[in-house]
Amino acid sequence: DCLEGDFALAVGAHLGGGLCRGLGLGGLFVQGVDGLDDHEQHKCHDEEIDDGVDERADADGHIANVDADIREVRIEEQADGGVDDIIDQRVHDGGERRADDHTNCHVQHVAAHGKGFEFLEKLFEGIESDPSVDTVMKGAKVMEEYGPDWIVAIGGGSPIDAAKAMWVKYEYPDITFEEMCKVFGMPKLRKKAHFCAVSSTSGTATEVTAFSVITDYEKGIKYPLADFEITPDVAIVDPDLAETMPKKLVAHTGMDAMTHAVEAYVSTAHCDYTDPLAIFAIRMIQGDLVDSYNGDMSKRDSMHNAQCLAGMAFSNALLGIVHSMAHKTGAAFADYGAHIIHGAANAMYLPKVIAFNAKDPEAKKRYGVIADEMKLGGANDDEKVGLLIEYLRGMNDALNIPHCIQHYGPDSYPTEQGFVPENVFLERLPEIAKNAIADACTGSNPRQPSQEEMEKLLKCCYYDTEVDF
Repeated sequence: DCLEGDFALAVGAHLGGGLCRGLGLGGLFVQGVDGLDDHEQHKCHDEEIDDGVDERADADGHIANVDADIREVRIEEQADGGVDDIIDQRVHDGGERRADDHTNCHVQHVAAHGKGFEFLEKLFEGIESDPSVDTVMKGAKVMEEYGPDWIVAIGGGSPIDAAKAMWVKYEYPDITFEEMCKVFGMPKLRKKAHFCAVSSTSGTATEVTAFSVITDYEKGIKYPLADFEITPDVAIVDPDLAETMPKKLVAHTGMDAMTHAVEAYVSTAHCDYTDPLAIFAIRMIQGDLVDSYNGDMSKRDSMHNAQCLAGMAFSNALLGIVHSMAHKTGAAFADYGAHIIHGAANAMYLPKVIAFNAKDPEAKKRYGVIADEMKLGGANDDEKVGLLIEYLRGMNDALNIPHCIQHYGPDSYPTEQGFVPENVFLERLPEIAKNAIADACTGSNPRQPSQEEMEKLLKCCYYDTEVDF
């Protein structure tokens, strides 16, 4: 219902109902690599494409046939009101309106119905998990050559985050990545294109946030881009898209969402408008995540809504040092064969950061409120904080997430000896701590750590030792 007219699009994973109702668009579809966030593959919903062609009927009985390997599709209205799909691999140079679409899953079908529109699209492929600066620059170049009016990003956090960064570079070709990283310093967007995001995973909530995370692999650092300019114009939150997530992805994205909600609630930027979103998201995640992980599809649907509420909370209240530490440790040991997956990093670090932040009286009080809302018990705030930490660690156990870096395996599962050697961790610790303090999320944390405190806190996250400072 975002625009006039009547338009429905289904692409990537199954999209129940339609993408958005709008006037005639054309579009550039940009497809992710064969993997999802957290290095998991996410199959297209319902069925694989057979022999390169998927044939489906929409709610009105219209058929859409799309070759799995096509790079351009043109759809025109028939005189009788149906849809005539013209598979066309030519590059159309003239007058059609266009859009970009980033997806984590192979294109299954394009279905359209309505009046008076023409749709042209183009694919851009190769968006990896933890998208790189290079990928952003390549995608922006394609956008610059193609000139889309709408960028439609479909998938998990990686393709949507990459699309956001490409959007900035597309609108301002001369901007550098360093300039894009200036916190709340983006230039005005929407001079060339608007942005629609369709989430297929239940955690990042990037479809409703002012954030994007891009990795500089040369430095081994993940950089958060933060500005309300990159908040999508349209967000489609369809729970059907989350039903095919593999279990590990459910676990990691779910704990990412829990961390969003908890950090938003204790952030120094929280307010009366963000608190209800954060608290309700926490209650939903408490009730739904583990069951979703174990295959309850009704809870899986509910989690897709919960993560979006958490996203709306933190996009306005901001985050804290759990995310700062996750950003700066995620790719720091990539030369040893793996990343510390973002959601798993948040899950491991959150209990430690709660213990650290609870030394601040106001933060302790707010953690106590969270414990009360979760009905954990406790006679005073100290007990409530302890019970909250214990509960979150229990969730990690139920979701097969390690408690510390030392026991984090290359496949993200708990192991006796993780992939990050102790000597390497200690050698890189001062620089990681320095970068974490400088991260965009640190400023709204309720307790500001010194360099020494951040190093000690990261050691607690490596060894799973008590935070007593």
